Amino acid sequence: MPTKHRAALLGAGPAGFYTAAALLKAGLAVDLYDALPTPYGLVRAGVAPDHPKIKTVTRTYDKTAAHEDFRFFGRVKLGEDVSREDLLARYHAIVYAVGTRLDNRLGIPGEDLPGSHAATEFVAWYNGHPDYADREFDLSCERAVVIGNGNVAIDVARMLALDPDELAVTDTADHAIDALSRAQVKEVVMLGRRGPAQAAFTNPELRELKDLQRAHVVVDPGDVELDEHSSAWLDGDEAHTTARRNVEILREFCDRDPGDHVHRIVMRFLRSPVEILGEERVKGVRVAVNQLQPGDDGRLRAVITGETEVIECGLVLRSIGYRGEPIDGVPFDERSGLIPNAGGRVTGDDGEPLPGEYAVGWIKRGPSGVIGTNKKDAADTVARILEDRDAGALNDPAEDGDAEAWLREHVPQLVTWEGWERIDAHERRLGEPLGRPRVKIVDLEEMGRIASGG
Repeated sequence: MPTKHRAALLGAGPAGFYTAAALLKAGLAVDLYDALPTPYGLVRAGVAPDHPKIKTVTRTYDKTAAHEDFRFFGRVKLGEDVSREDLLARYHAIVYAVGTRLDNRLGIPGEDLPGSHAATEFVAWYNGHPDYADREFDLSCERAVVIGNGNVAIDVARMLALDPDELAVTDTADHAIDALSRAQVKEVVMLGRRGPAQAAFTNPELRELKDLQRAHVVVDPGDVELDEHSSAWLDGDEAHTTARRNVEILREFCDRDPGDHVHRIVMRFLRSPVEILGEERVKGVRVAVNQLQPGDDGRLRAVITGETEVIECGLVLRSIGYRGEPIDGVPFDERSGLIPNAGGRVTGDDGEPLPGEYAVGWIKRGPSGVIGTNKKDAADTVARILEDRDAGALNDPAEDGDAEAWLREHVPQLVTWEGWERIDAHERRLGEPLGRPRVKIVDLEEMGRIASGG
């Protein structure tokens, strides 16, 4: 009987789990690797803590993990603990599902001043990612500026505006609950370089801002008066229903009574940061006023008018897109920040597919879509893997031994699914008497002790 084909998946987020489920269904054995001792990727370390319903998707992933041909190997870093060559020696297919963890930079003066941060760092910090647990964010200022008009930008603004009582019942990391509860931030200004019709928010994320206990949303009616180009686009066939509804929601915000709220989220459009001001730390942001003009391709572009404004603030968080990080020995396109691929097949310098190497999720297509988008993306990549399997075009591993035995010898800190279940149970026990889903452990060594039964 032929040996069962073995696949190594690098990255235990949604893309990794959806790929694992499809491969298992097709009869392959799957080992799912992650650099952390905990699975689920951004569902654990990226989804806002006050969105617990979104995290219930992990129940589906747990069913995948229960398959007899599934194994989880946590706390294994590709390029440090194991190499690409190590995996090619042991698996018929390698699937890179490592995401795009680096943030795009603004490329403006003052960007590296203390008080200026990537939103990805802030999100990882309040979500208890072990690599970011010791980061410090000065929240003693009264105004923060969030640069970006996507869901991550909204999450960051909302977390700064949440009432301590709203935070107390979430799985926000303890260090972040303490710091955010003592924060002096009263106003969060969100900046978008284009207009409200081009904002990348999803409707539910935008709409829920009206439900904050202690903050109200401020939108200048003039900011939602669309220019002729945006109006024509919104009325045309190319505009998505999401964009139309976003404009409606923003107009509703214009008419809302602030009541007795003392905290505010101010949404500004057609503004681009050109300089972060300050000498020893952030003191403000100089922004250019934009207008929209159609480009040669017909798409509306933000063009600087020459008019500028200064917004005084003490904290700047940029959320303007993300890019992948190069992996030793794996092809990487510096321009796009992605692994070059053709339909999921990783391609070399000559553009030809590399046998047995594949990409899925954000590192394949770029940071776009919601969690469920990864399911179809995974199905597309798995279809290529199965085509190659049937054509005899997968990788031919030199080693035929058990990868787990080899890993245990070379990676002493290895965490299996059983180890993760111990961490999970421990966190839940800590959270139960507090009325919280869990209290996250953020120290890797403590996680290791719990995982090993200590």
